[in-house]
Formats: sequence, C-alpha cells, structure tokens
Amino acid sequence: MPKMKSHRGACKRFKKTASGKVKRERMYGSHNLEKKNRKRTRRIHQSTLVDSTQEKQIKRMILA
Repeated sequence: MPKMKSHRGACKRFKKTASGKVKRERMYGSHNLEKKNRKRTRRIHQSTLVDSTQEKQIKRMILA
C-alpha cells in the first residue's frame, strides 16, 4: 500500500505544537500596514491556534 503524501502548502502554513494542537499565523499581516493601527498590527503578528472544528482536517494534511 502506498504511503500518504502530505499537503506541502499546508506544511508551510501550519505547525504542530508539543501538546498536539495546530498553530497558524494570522492573515492580513503582509502589506498595507501603515493603514492599520499599532494595536491591530501587533495582534496580527502573533500566532494563534487553529479552530477545533478544522484541527482534524489540518492534522491529516500535515500528517501530524
């Protein structure tokens, strides 16, 4: 039986934490930052966890 391949695009965007959850970066953080206020840009550049409803799908994609 052939091995499953990981989704390479998902592997670049998601990482598995030590506790088994999935970490992701927030969106809107790459351009037009002078229009966004400082509080918002600080929050954008912090990573966060994937929602529990999608965690199973993403773990399957990254073979975690």
